[in-house]
Amino acid sequence: MTAPARPRTDAEPVGAGGRVAAERGGPPAPVVGYAQLWAADPGAWQAAGAAWCGLTALVETRAGELSTDARALRVAWSGRAATAADGRLAGLRGELTSVAPALIEADQVLAEFAGRLAVAKGRLAAAVALAEGAGLQIDRHGRVAADPARSQPPSERDGPAAARVAAALRAALELAGAADRAATARLDELATAAVDGWQAPPPPGRPGPGAAPVEVRAWWAGLTPAQRRWLVGHEPTLVGRLDGVPVAARYQANRLLLGARREELVAERRRLLSRVPPGPVDALRLRRVEARLAGLEALADRLGGPQVPRAYLLGLDPTGEGRVVVSLGDPDHADRVVTYVPGMTAGLDDAPGELARVARQGRCATLDPGEQTAAVLWLDYDAPDFLHEAATAGQARDAGPALHRFQEGLRASHEGPPARQTVLGHSYGSLVVGMAARDHGLAADALVFVGSPGVGVAQAAELGVPPGQVWASSAPDDVIRLTRPPADLARQMLLGTSPLAAVLGLGGQGEHELWFGRDPAGGGFGGRTFPSGRHGHVGYWDPANPALDGMARIVLGRYSADGPCPGTTRAPVAAWCDVRGPGRWSGSVTRR
Repeated sequence: MTAPARPRTDAEPVGAGGRVAAERGGPPAPVVGYAQLWAADPGAWQAAGAAWCGLTALVETRAGELSTDARALRVAWSGRAATAADGRLAGLRGELTSVAPALIEADQVLAEFAGRLAVAKGRLAAAVALAEGAGLQIDRHGRVAADPARSQPPSERDGPAAARVAAALRAALELAGAADRAATARLDELATAAVDGWQAPPPPGRPGPGAAPVEVRAWWAGLTPAQRRWLVGHEPTLVGRLDGVPVAARYQANRLLLGARREELVAERRRLLSRVPPGPVDALRLRRVEARLAGLEALADRLGGPQVPRAYLLGLDPTGEGRVVVSLGDPDHADRVVTYVPGMTAGLDDAPGELARVARQGRCATLDPGEQTAAVLWLDYDAPDFLHEAATAGQARDAGPALHRFQEGLRASHEGPPARQTVLGHSYGSLVVGMAARDHGLAADALVFVGSPGVGVAQAAELGVPPGQVWASSAPDDVIRLTRPPADLARQMLLGTSPLAAVLGLGGQGEHELWFGRDPAGGGFGGRTFPSGRHGHVGYWDPANPALDGMARIVLGRYSADGPCPGTTRAPVAAWCDVRGPGRWSGSVTRR
């Protein structure tokens, strides 16, 4: 391979061509060159976006100072002049706060561009690897030819191989060019809005609480950009929770609400601390509030941090145990989207830990850097806190409509060809997924259950997706395998077995029956399985567990039905398995 690792070029960096053209008033540059893309630095664009978003703190500080000054003036000054001054200060404060959504939007544009650029670079690297394997070279202009330095003479196979490499290069460059043009257009629109006005009031009428996501999407599409920014700035609670509104707008709205949500928890903590001496109930409440506050602080750090992929806050409710929906990566532009539903004890206090599990789905990017994957933590339900709560299906049943709407919203707001959508449930979360699929239907191409106590159905065919797209894994040492259905519990107790032994199935009956129905990882369920190592009930995301690779391959839609899948991080994507029929995945999931 004679193409230099860093080809020299006099061209602008990727992204600059479209920006310069826009500044000159002309159309965006339509082509991104090989050398440009090779030298592009997605991290630099990510950092530039973060710098824009960082200005929101300054805006909030200045707006707060104006509010403080206005209060002081109202105390010491009255009359017509004082009223006029107060109105002027309020206007200045409004102008300042109206800029905040635009700053967040600029950050989003650059972060999304960086993400798509990283995918294009991944595809470019795959094309280069393909050329190396075929004994071809790529020059600094992206031209493909036989490598004169190779030991073997040219052959008839060089032509088709060169065509494949050229097609792979062209696809990578077209993706980068499309990303460049899209980012340039959005930044140009923001620049125009800075002159013409950031916001404009929308017409009356808002989608109701029960509006279908497709209806919400149509309503949003009928608004101008200025009207959308007005809604984000003035009605963030509405925008932030509406399934069907694009992820970018929901994130902007929820980011604007983040400070207020934190203040609610701080005020509650202050109120509890004021009770001296605190009673045992107040002390327990205080610990819970502080735990939720710590979880919120950690979440805020992740949202504002430089980590890749970018985190999108799609929902937040600090009341009760706390609810949160966060996506790592942009689901509206991803090729693959996985929604993870956690189980018992999950809440805002545990959001950082659950988000760490979601981040492990970054394994998808390692396995296939040419695909853009978004992983969502969906904790928009009241998860059980205690065993007696987890022994009933009530909370899972109550969660079904919300999960159904959320998945429908992902479909409605997605841009471009439909993404492959996977919904993954762990422990009690698998029951949430199963009952939502059974009772309401889920916009999903695949369902995955890990550490499941049963999913509320006896057969995979009852879940509304092809049985070949229903997957499950149960670790050999997962305690959930020992649970038995309530009928067995009653029978064992009547026969004189201890209640604990009955619950844990020590009587030896019901091999494939769990608390909430047939084991989805059992042979009689009709789905498909993938292996897990001995990592217990919470170890499915352990880096050493083959289940992590299994989940990633299912999300990507690349897996083997009868044996080890030949794909690895070094193998071309074309060599990966993509078997659709029913089967059982056995053996190793990686090739060494």
